[in-house]
Amino acid sequence: MRINWTTLDNMSNNLLKGKRGIITGALDENSIAWKVAEKAHEQGATFILTNAPIAMRMGEIKILAEKTNSQIIPADATSVEDLTNLFTQSQEILGGKIDFVLHSIGMSVNIRKNIPYTESNYEFFMKGIDVSALSFHKMLSVAKKMDAISEWGSVVALTYMAAQRTYPFYTDMADIKAMLESIARSFGYHYGVDKKVRINTISQSPTKTTAGTGIKGFGDFYDYADAIAPLGNASAEDCANYCVTLFSDLTRMVTMQNLFHDGGYSSTGVSTEVMTKLGLE
Repeated sequence: MRINWTTLDNMSNNLLKGKRGIITGALDENSIAWKVAEKAHEQGATFILTNAPIAMRMGEIKILAEKTNSQIIPADATSVEDLTNLFTQSQEILGGKIDFVLHSIGMSVNIRKNIPYTESNYEFFMKGIDVSALSFHKMLSVAKKMDAISEWGSVVALTYMAAQRTYPFYTDMADIKAMLESIARSFGYHYGVDKKVRINTISQSPTKTTAGTGIKGFGDFYDYADAIAPLGNASAEDCANYCVTLFSDLTRMVTMQNLFHDGGYSSTGVSTEVMTKLGLE
């Protein structure tokens, strides 16, 4: 059975009414961050959209800003100065502390250049760590020093289960995502104790985003994961709805977790569908 998203869209119950947020990484309508912005807007939130200046030139973020009545603040997530400006301006524009943040930032030069994992270029590797993982620590550190996130606020970062299991095509990004998840746990403890801010990661299904489809062999793997998962792959829109629940007050006691959102893929050894395709049943 397919979910009727049109019906659900008309069932907004203002889960995020009065909440202020920052959403990173919206590039085009295929990106998860784009869907999160649309869903957060439908649920009553106001927020700032941000991305690196180069990504903004490549994407369509202005269209999203108009659609969600949002303002855009360019920021390099690897720059503490840019992040400080982002949190400062966001509070001024939105009229108060931030209630939720989405970290949807990932980049691997090694993957882009098809460099095998065992031959990783270490300068590229370090760049990937800085952009995709340390940016999360920097973002949280800046917010905490500024006391920019309200008590019981929620921060969510997007990850993938290659942080736990080996997927050869994911190369150095697997190690980087493992660091991202560790930062969520470690920072989640400190921010939780001091300000009740909760920090989680969502381990999402293979998703047909601009970044995802750029990975070699993605199409075949997408079909494989879809055949393994009892519920099939979770879409970007599915993920956006999950993010909204984590931003809301309904999940106030959930923190320091890596939450699998993958239709059951991560808990399934093998499916009858895959066995049949292999001629094993």
